[in-house]
Amino acid sequence: MSLQTSSTDKVEVIRQPQQLPCSYIDAQGREVQITEEMIQGACAELEQKLVKPAQQG
Repeated sequence: MSLQTSSTDKVEVIRQPQQLPCSYIDAQGREVQITEEMIQGACAELEQKLVKPAQQG
């Protein structure tokens, strides 16, 4: 059993009802609400930068 999954593996996504909005303060001191699109974009960027471990054997 491996803790890692292939990038081709499908993972079921269960959407939860939106709760309180989350936000951050930008460099200009403005409050910016974090959207699902922002999170999806960050996840996609991280996946592109994923370095696969060397094959052992």
